[in-house]
Amino acid sequence: MNKNPSNVMALAPNTSNKRETVCIFGTGDFGRALGHKMIQSGYSVVYGSRSTQISNLIPKDAEVLSHAEAAQKAAVIIIAIQRQHYNFLIPLAEILHGKVLVDISNNLKLNQYPESNAEYLAQLLPGSRVVKAFNTVSAWALQSGTLDASRQVFVCGDDMEAKQMVMNIVRALGLTPLDKGSLLAAQEIENYPLQLFPMWKFPIFLSLGLIVFFFLYCLALDVIYTYIYEKNNFSFFIAITIPNRVCPVMALILLALVYLPGIFAAIIQLYRGTKYRRFPDWLDRWMLCRKQLGLIALAFAFLHAVFTLVTPLRAFASWRTSRRIISQALNNETEPLNNTNAWLSDSYLALGILGFFLFVLLGITSLPSVSNNVNWREFRFVQSKLGYLALILCTAHTLVYGGKWFLNPSAYKWYLPDIYMLSLIIPCAVLVVKFVLILPCVDKPLTQIRQGWERNPKHSE
Repeated sequence: MNKNPSNVMALAPNTSNKRETVCIFGTGDFGRALGHKMIQSGYSVVYGSRSTQISNLIPKDAEVLSHAEAAQKAAVIIIAIQRQHYNFLIPLAEILHGKVLVDISNNLKLNQYPESNAEYLAQLLPGSRVVKAFNTVSAWALQSGTLDASRQVFVCGDDMEAKQMVMNIVRALGLTPLDKGSLLAAQEIENYPLQLFPMWKFPIFLSLGLIVFFFLYCLALDVIYTYIYEKNNFSFFIAITIPNRVCPVMALILLALVYLPGIFAAIIQLYRGTKYRRFPDWLDRWMLCRKQLGLIALAFAFLHAVFTLVTPLRAFASWRTSRRIISQALNNETEPLNNTNAWLSDSYLALGILGFFLFVLLGITSLPSVSNNVNWREFRFVQSKLGYLALILCTAHTLVYGGKWFLNPSAYKWYLPDIYMLSLIIPCAVLVVKFVLILPCVDKPLTQIRQGWERNPKHSE
């Protein structure tokens, strides 16, 4: 796995006691928090403010001067003010000429202005070297020290030397700089904090749609059908029984959907005979959110495990068990042990436990703190090889549990198949096609294509 060299020493800042002076324009929450963090890291901090009176909110060791005086004391000036107030900087253009201006501002909505705030600042002060940084870090995180959720700092700028100076400051604060390129990337960086789980939208909406469909499907077959034709009121199934049917189905289908785009990608590459053409946009977006699909699937698997554990505690389960025992006692009957059913019961439980274990392992290795400590081959082995093994075990778990209903006419209420039958369609299709793809006659040309071989090089794009 290729690492960005700028990130390698992110947690090993310069340990010298005193660093250069940094100027901060703005004494708001973020400006104060950033100044306090810089002082802790050994920097001298001078604030540029309209009021030069020392406030109790200003860090104790910081100096407060007018904007012009503060700018003359530092080569790096952090602009901790909103875009609508940038005009006051125009009279300071001569003093700010050649200085590194770090724009940390954010907007209230996506693409609020035609250009990014950093580009606008560069237009106002063409003689200054503008760098975009720190906008993805919160003042609360800087003050509390809980930086795990916002340790990464995106940095972009047209001047390489200025950008490196800012990245050195980021490292000194114990954060991780990520070079995003030129100032053209500032718009994307400014939009990033405004996006609410951008990679989770498709998985969440897909999951919600499937939940509604399967819940209504089970409601129709297990509650409404039973009430109409058998005159039994099983409406309480809504609390435990139906969720415990929907959760494993969701977990299995979403796990299969994690590996389905890889199947599509392999088929497309085989059809085209090259890897040097982009996949369709829908497939690209699908492949980018596979991690989120897998984590949601793991959440449903956890819910299924919890619902299964509490099932024996239900009043309905106790009533059904006691009724069977009383019936056998009144009829003076003893139900012998059915070895076939015992084997099926133990088998599907064992398959479920093993599949759930691998499911949890996949979730653990997807955590950044874990994935960053394994190489690419190890990560791929867990996510691909063990992932397919988890899919096989979970599919077998469902087959063993619900297979008895495939040929049972009573399982087809309103001529509709049981929910377990529906849940097996996508996983079985994925596993069958994957088996075909790993056959030597198919795997060999696919491997060659992924290594750069092309069937018709002149037609590749």
